Amino acid sequence: QVRRVAARGGSDTTTGAYVHMQRIGVLVEIEGGTPELCTDVAMHVAAMNPAYATKEDVPADDVEKERAILTAQVADSGKPEEIIQKMVEGRLNKFLSENCLVSQQYVKTNDRTVGKLLEENGAKMIGFTRIAVGEGIEKKEDDFAAEVAAMAAGN
Repeated sequence: QVRRVAARGGSDTTTGAYVHMQRIGVLVEIEGGTPELCTDVAMHVAAMNPAYATKEDVPADDVEKERAILTAQVADSGKPEEIIQKMVEGRLNKFLSENCLVSQQYVKTNDRTVGKLLEENGAKMIGFTRIAVGEGIEKKEDDFAAEVAAMAAGN
């Protein structure tokens, strides 16, 4: 049963797809490059599950929320305010590099980032869509104790 369908690409972009063991499907869209490059990047997305394609794709709300969390973590360190700000910015950059596709180490070779790989092949990341089997399906939660109590009350 199909629950979700995704489409990417246009006449001026290159697209590629990768399906990992019939459990994870990825569509990648780039400007320039080849379909083989798209497939390689799609394999990386299937393996690493980045939240965003580029730093520009990260919503401002998410950045501010992460900044607030990081600030709270280092606030009671006793360091001067300017040092705290540098620590927060450094950790925020680390967060972005771990969660943005183009900033991640390319999993196939581990010698460059995905962004560098795209740049070397004359391509620019447009976006990706990753779908996993069972993702987003609400599971019915059973409260066994309440069920037994209800049955006992009924007898």
